[in-house]
Amino acid sequence: EMEHRRHLAETFRKGLLLTLAQSPGAFSATSVLDTRDALERGVELVISPRLADDEAGNRRASAHALVRLGRHDDRFVYAPLVVKNSEVVEASATRQLLSTDLAHLSPAQAVVRAGVCVRSTLSLTRSGIGLAHTTRVLQALGFGDELARVALVDRHRHVWWLDLAGPGFSRFNLTTYDALYEERRTLLDAHDAWSDSGREYPTTPYWHRECEDCTFRDHCRDELEARDDVSLTHYSNFEQQRLLHEFGIDTRRELASLDPRLARLARRTASDSSSREAVLGLAIERLEDLIYRARVHVTGTLLRIVESDAMGCPSADVEVDVDMESYGEHTYLWGASVRLAPGVTDLAPGYHSFVEWEELTQASEARIFSEFWAWFSALREQCRLRGLSFAAYCFWAQAEDGAMNRAVDPPLATGPTRTHLENFRSINPPEWIDLHHSAKSQIQTDGPLGLKVLARAAGFQWRDEHPSGEASMRWFEAARGGDDVDAWRQRILEYNEDDCRATQALRDWLNGPARLLAHRDQIGSA
Repeated sequence: EMEHRRHLAETFRKGLLLTLAQSPGAFSATSVLDTRDALERGVELVISPRLADDEAGNRRASAHALVRLGRHDDRFVYAPLVVKNSEVVEASATRQLLSTDLAHLSPAQAVVRAGVCVRSTLSLTRSGIGLAHTTRVLQALGFGDELARVALVDRHRHVWWLDLAGPGFSRFNLTTYDALYEERRTLLDAHDAWSDSGREYPTTPYWHRECEDCTFRDHCRDELEARDDVSLTHYSNFEQQRLLHEFGIDTRRELASLDPRLARLARRTASDSSSREAVLGLAIERLEDLIYRARVHVTGTLLRIVESDAMGCPSADVEVDVDMESYGEHTYLWGASVRLAPGVTDLAPGYHSFVEWEELTQASEARIFSEFWAWFSALREQCRLRGLSFAAYCFWAQAEDGAMNRAVDPPLATGPTRTHLENFRSINPPEWIDLHHSAKSQIQTDGPLGLKVLARAAGFQWRDEHPSGEASMRWFEAARGGDDVDAWRQRILEYNEDDCRATQALRDWLNGPARLLAHRDQIGSA
């Protein structure tokens, strides 16, 4: 699965850089010397640069491209650019980003895109840290931007411009990067001293996101689990863990025993309380979230965020749970499961699929979506004519919305338009409901808020032993050729149907049994 994703990412990156290389003013570097020469001459766009080392900082860096931003004193300054074959942004009610297309590769030409923020994924955090690292090397070489502007290109070829010098992008801005860099330099220096002296090893393991890909993951994990180390709390970073240890909070159980309300109060009122929660609440952003995650681990069950009578999900006479499957850049399957309220007749309940098993193209993606949308719209119209309420559900609307938008861009000769989609999404009361959004405001987990976690808590089980979107990519390859094509296709359809049934199970759980969960504020250590 991982190799397949890497292959797709590499293919996308090479294709995009070939496109950029044809831009006026672009230069493809082949060595450190010609890269430096290009930067000194002020070349507009340097493809595949090879930067000299930052000898004083003991740093080596790379980027997929360098974009000229302007001049500072007698030097040209550049922004590093990295290409991602993934979604870079997600919806946010309060944030905004600067964006351009590839034809206008400069932050000076960027437009403000309101309602989006950079996604909080490990991959993007790593890319952000890498961009900060390259920025520091460019600054050391005399070509760095004081504002530390950098560019991320997403799978849709949109360019997102980020300013790493300010307080935003706290997961990977220069302040965060500098702290991580010093931490690693200190550790390496201590390791060198240990190698020379033969004394006790200078550090003990702690858990962080990069551990998932480490050769020694299981060895360290066993040691950390044995002592219930606080670093095992999801989404905690080294600096937060250091502060917790400093205040005598070494385990998840000890973290769970803190009072999250005191932490919130200290931050909102600038309290002069000397309690651990008050002091740490000012030093650690959203300390209460770490406390709640630790509480889920300690209790061994998910917890409620809201009061029982506020739990639930909207229901309707006719309910449709929707899920799609993609391979590479194209969606090949739209699936939907219809459930009817008691007394509703003459409509077809059950699972419906719209699928393309052959070569995937923009045209085939648009065709199967048009087929799905025609069926979907006809069902909505039947409900309207009969006076029945209608609601459709998905687990992560950003994924389904993105696939819908992609299918109608460029506009179709016949079929739905972007306006049809936007009108549907804006209906009030809503007929398109994002269950991830609903669950996020109601259910506390100890880590990721995924459909597999929530549906299993609701008692749902997939028929497949190893259900995952990544696994389905392998199944799709087998379903397009080779032995047992029909069996692989049936496996995909069953997996997609189960995803639809899982969202249905999650809705029922939110409307009933989940109300019996303990409230996250009403427990301490267990």
